[in-house]
Amino acid sequence: MDKDSDSTVTSLDENTENFCTNPTRDILAEGITNLFKPTIEKLDERVASTIQLQSELRGQLDALAAQLRDIEKAQNQIPEFADKVKELLNVKHKVTIISNVLSNSQERLTGLHRLIEKEQRRRKALLDSALATNIS
Repeated sequence: MDKDSDSTVTSLDENTENFCTNPTRDILAEGITNLFKPTIEKLDERVASTIQLQSELRGQLDALAAQLRDIEKAQNQIPEFADKVKELLNVKHKVTIISNVLSNSQERLTGLHRLIEKEQRRRKALLDSALATNIS
């Protein structure tokens, strides 16, 4: 029974208190957060730029497809153009799929960015309250 009475388990209140007032953990967490934040922001900007370019490309592909259809009609259905129009439509479809993937990625990055900012605010509030408690 002596082994059971020598337990190193502490109460939940003590663990919570140590967890909230651990400056090393807070500094380390803030450092890691600050390390990833610029990368996420840069990636988010690049994804937004890529989505915009994909949208412009989709518009250009639509215009080109329309022009090719007009040329095809004017030259009495030349088979080579029909194949090229099909290829162009396949490319357009692939661009649309990539654009959707990029949009989903950007939404996830935006969510991650919000979570990082929320965590930073929470940690700052914890640190401020811990500092205010220590000053008092």
